Amino acid sequence: MANPLIAIVGRPNVGKSTFFNKVAGRKISITEDRPGVTRDRLYCDAEWRGKNFSMVDTGGIELNSEDTMWKEIKKQAEVAIETAQVILFFVDGKEGLTTSDYDVADMLRRSKKPVILVVNKIDEYSEDKIFEFYALGLGEPYPVSAEHSTGIGDVLDEAVSWFEKYENEDDESIKIAVVGKPNAGKSSLVNKLLGFERSIVTNIAGTTRDAIDTKFEFDGKKYTIIDTAGIRKKSKVEDDVEYYSVMRAFDAVRRADVCLLVVDSTEGLTEQDTKIIGYVHEQGKPSVIVMNKWDLVEKDTNTINKFNEKLAQDLKFMDYFKSIYVSAKSGQRTEKIMSFVDEVYEHAHFRVSTGTLNDLISDTIRSNEPPSFNGRRLKVYYSSQVSVAPPTFVLHVNAVELMHFSYERFLENTLRKSFNFSGTPIKIIVREKGDKE
Repeated sequence: MANPLIAIVGRPNVGKSTFFNKVAGRKISITEDRPGVTRDRLYCDAEWRGKNFSMVDTGGIELNSEDTMWKEIKKQAEVAIETAQVILFFVDGKEGLTTSDYDVADMLRRSKKPVILVVNKIDEYSEDKIFEFYALGLGEPYPVSAEHSTGIGDVLDEAVSWFEKYENEDDESIKIAVVGKPNAGKSSLVNKLLGFERSIVTNIAGTTRDAIDTKFEFDGKKYTIIDTAGIRKKSKVEDDVEYYSVMRAFDAVRRADVCLLVVDSTEGLTEQDTKIIGYVHEQGKPSVIVMNKWDLVEKDTNTINKFNEKLAQDLKFMDYFKSIYVSAKSGQRTEKIMSFVDEVYEHAHFRVSTGTLNDLISDTIRSNEPPSFNGRRLKVYYSSQVSVAPPTFVLHVNAVELMHFSYERFLENTLRKSFNFSGTPIKIIVREKGDKE
């Protein structure tokens, strides 16, 4: 069974994200003194007193607003409440009780879930500051200062006491980061893969500000899909909130097992797309290039070949790429994406036996000797694969400086021709004989 889930809810600007970040132990939510900053659900795994759980931060709830975005945020919060085992209801101790607090309390009461009332921004405790919150009818208020980390332990003690019946299990899911420029169709693709609306999908660029995780199963396998904010050029990242969103998108790539690189087919591969793909390559992540909006491209029998040729030309630094042409809107070929994910994941975790590897390298060098340099020639004494994801090979040689980059690339191509490493980078490390691995 999955970890129990704690949902953090409340109206805007009551300190939910600050609390979330304190418990998570790192800055995950955007915290800024501006209403509406956290617009999607945001997850993390945490532990308290030996008990593992997941926690979800939500956007501020404005139940009476007619604004489209606030309505979308309300829908996202409702999903978090529905899936949570325990709810932390945050109110503002400095501002006091508001009509909006009553409205949210009524909504939470209807959920029939355990609700813990958290009065935040109580820097110095006094009963007078929290007494009025008993009027919400949700039991004893817990005074905290999320900013100063006071009272957090009491809240967590109460929260974990509600889900002792839930068994924890290690997260063995394959983590999939969905990255790309704004408006490439990432969230629409995520929703199509999951089969339900999880990310906010509107026609406003940059709607998904945070990297948000959703666990799901497909053909009996466990996955976690990470929908990220669109990554813009630095010159266009003027808003501090968007800047941190881009940083979290990069963090999502770093912690992913596989990356789906979503490209707008109607625009083709742009300079910014290439930079994003290059970052994924540098992080050593297996990936699939998802050419989205394929239904909007005028086609003939040779169109895909032409697109692949253009990709090969623009992505010479990662000629191992795998691509698929889909329409997230219509669902065209989206059902094949998960098989591509499984394939590149397996390639990234493939191991070559030491004997087979040494035979291949020896045969390759005998048939195509490296060039000599100042009368000296490279000798490879021994080879081994030391890790996976990405597959990493160590070559023990007589002198590191004799390994020319072109010959190293030749050896990489030899490995790729002999074993199927499509969709994943591989790494070659050259060490002089006697150096420790």
